[in-house]
Amino acid sequence: MRIPLPPVPLPGHLVDAAREFDSGARQPVEPRNAATVVLMRPSADGPAVYLLRRQVSMEFAGGMCVFPGGGVDPRDFDATVAWAGPSAAEWAARLGTDEETARALVCAAVRETFEESGVLLAGTSESNVVADTTGDEWEADRHALESRELAMTDFLTRRGLVLRTDLLGAWDAWLTPVFEPKRYRTWFFVASLPEGQLTRDVSTESSSVHWVPARTAADEADRGELAMLPPTYLTCLEIGGLDGPDAVLAEARGRSTLEVFMPTVEPLGDGFTLSMPDRMRPLVAERRR
Repeated sequence: MRIPLPPVPLPGHLVDAAREFDSGARQPVEPRNAATVVLMRPSADGPAVYLLRRQVSMEFAGGMCVFPGGGVDPRDFDATVAWAGPSAAEWAARLGTDEETARALVCAAVRETFEESGVLLAGTSESNVVADTTGDEWEADRHALESRELAMTDFLTRRGLVLRTDLLGAWDAWLTPVFEPKRYRTWFFVASLPEGQLTRDVSTESSSVHWVPARTAADEADRGELAMLPPTYLTCLEIGGLDGPDAVLAEARGRSTLEVFMPTVEPLGDGFTLSMPDRMRPLVAERRR
């Protein structure tokens, strides 16, 4: 189901559906925890982001441009995973979760980024990162991870690698509205493309991939040239206002504990729209002016 970008009026059937959930006449689907990573690199127009266009046949967000990411897998909870950077307790404080969930979210973020872009946020120690993941053996491991034939812990152990969790920044957290048939509680992370690594079109869930300045992506979404769900659009809009990846990561470090935001229906003129975090309202208002 495609949701209009803020602050476009919502179709009447979505407003009616939201009212049914609010009244208790219908019960929302239980959301699944997920992680997504805004992978960045510098550009002349500020931070560029890596976007995948999902296959139109996908049940959730078909045809939409998204960041690499996906649902948490049971094996992402493995506490023996090789780890460098902030502890699970520190991540729990940043993400607003318990330690077990925080560990799984960070692991899912790294795993999904590798599965969907070929970029691996891991190294042989806490001070280095893998320089090249384009060889056949890397690709075989990526396929095995994607098909769940290989667990992330086993993959890292066999290669003598540790998760470089310090390369990630905690950015935001969103919960799919109650009226959606598939729902995700998604934590948004940010990360710079490691030096020497290359992204490549490898995800079976995407029809195309491309790098684009975040502010340009928001412009293209405004013109109807890119289809995005509101969290993706608003993230591009917010990140696009910063100078580059380093500035984005610095902003992430300065953010307090993330609170999961669920859009709800709110008035807009004679109709209704989806709400957004208050900090983003001035950005959208200025853009509309």
